[in-house]
Amino acid sequence: MHKTLMKIISKINVFVYRLANGKLMGSLKGSPICLVTMRGRKTGRRITIPLIYVAHGENVVLIASQGGAPKHPVWYHNLVADPEVEIQAGSVRRAMKVRQASDTEKAEVWPHAVAVYSEFDDYQAKTDRNIPLLICTPSGT
Repeated sequence: MHKTLMKIISKINVFVYRLANGKLMGSLKGSPICLVTMRGRKTGRRITIPLIYVAHGENVVLIASQGGAPKHPVWYHNLVADPEVEIQAGSVRRAMKVRQASDTEKAEVWPHAVAVYSEFDDYQAKTDRNIPLLICTPSGT
């Protein structure tokens, strides 16, 4: 039931976000949300999900925390399988390429992520896995 409810809420979030160019449903607890459109690794279908993000220069950083769950979120595996995505932040849509941050990059960016959404620290403390940070760079750079 919980998974089904989350899917419905995500679909509503995507619909309203796009309709209002991010002016509605563009944040969670004051943290910015973007829409990430990716290809499903099993289905090949395009999927769009809302995620908290960290703006880092011209890059967008996504945190695969899944609330501190023991496994990476499904979307993480989709991005590893096909790193070409579209990200909409507010009214701006950009084609981007995703790569996982190195441990050194994570150490540099993590404090920015926690400043955007403090619960990321709680999530990392809750799990034994090293929560991946995914750096999205504009395509062509």
